[in-house]
Amino acid sequence: FISHRFDEVLSGIRAQIAIKIFGPDLNNLRGIGKQVREIMETVEGVEDLQLEQQIDVPQVIVRYDREKASRYGLNVGDLAEITETSLNGTAVSQVLEGQKTFDLFIRLNEESRSSTDALRNILIDTPAGAKIPLYQVAEINLENRPYFINREQVQRRIVVQSNVAGRDLNGVITEIQNKINSQVKLPQGYFIEYGGQFESQQQAARVLTIFGFVAVIAIFMLLFQAFGNTREALLVMINLPLALIGGIYAVFITGAELSIPGLIGFITLFGIATRNGIILVSHYNQLRKEGLSIHDTVIRGSLDRLSPVLMTASTAALALIPLLIGEPTGKEI
Repeated sequence: FISHRFDEVLSGIRAQIAIKIFGPDLNNLRGIGKQVREIMETVEGVEDLQLEQQIDVPQVIVRYDREKASRYGLNVGDLAEITETSLNGTAVSQVLEGQKTFDLFIRLNEESRSSTDALRNILIDTPAGAKIPLYQVAEINLENRPYFINREQVQRRIVVQSNVAGRDLNGVITEIQNKINSQVKLPQGYFIEYGGQFESQQQAARVLTIFGFVAVIAIFMLLFQAFGNTREALLVMINLPLALIGGIYAVFITGAELSIPGLIGFITLFGIATRNGIILVSHYNQLRKEGLSIHDTVIRGSLDRLSPVLMTASTAALALIPLLIGEPTGKEI
């Protein structure tokens, strides 16, 4: 949980589905993002659909002409330094005030840098001693550029994100992927990644599947140690899949999704079914030692242990009723 929340904080994405589009050009990324959003609008179950906003703000763009600058004995580095000093200033000294020191900056006054026309007329000193206006060696324009550029793994990216309601998450993801693969043609250097909470859910499902197999192996080893032979251990293990029938049927008739808590519940069900099997087989062995036939052992042993098994199962079911009928918010925890 902590690692998933940390990923959310770093990426800023908390939606169930996040389609990340990577590429070098922001305009192309926006176009592909709009196309992906339009595709997702046609998918049933998609809600809270949102394309990551790219805010444009006016910026002063200075493009230096190397050829013209070289005619005056200047290079682009010198011009960039002069422009930076004129606009933002540069520290030329320090001022001591009490116990504190402050940098002393020098730059053009407000009037000389308040417009692009004023910037074009900034005077540049040449090595020959002459002064030329900046517009003779550079092109200065006011253009709308993105206020910020989101990157992931050093690559520019834009995100289309959404949540899912009324459908299973994996089904929605599969449909979105199929439509994007068939309808979106990505230029060279562009690619798409799928992320969001569903990615964490898939990872958790894989981990739980591995733990489930480990749990089954551990259960078999414990059963073998308890009974001392493979036949009785396998007898209990064979009944474990039968215990899942009720849970799977309940998920089907309620129209619920097989979520991570559901998988945890099935793993817990393995443990309960194993406990019941141990109780029954142990009692069967005890009755066999008393001389009962196999038929009488099965009938009597099952009747003797029916009430305890039903009582423990009913207790667990009754304890979950408040969670079943309670408010939906927070129940996924």
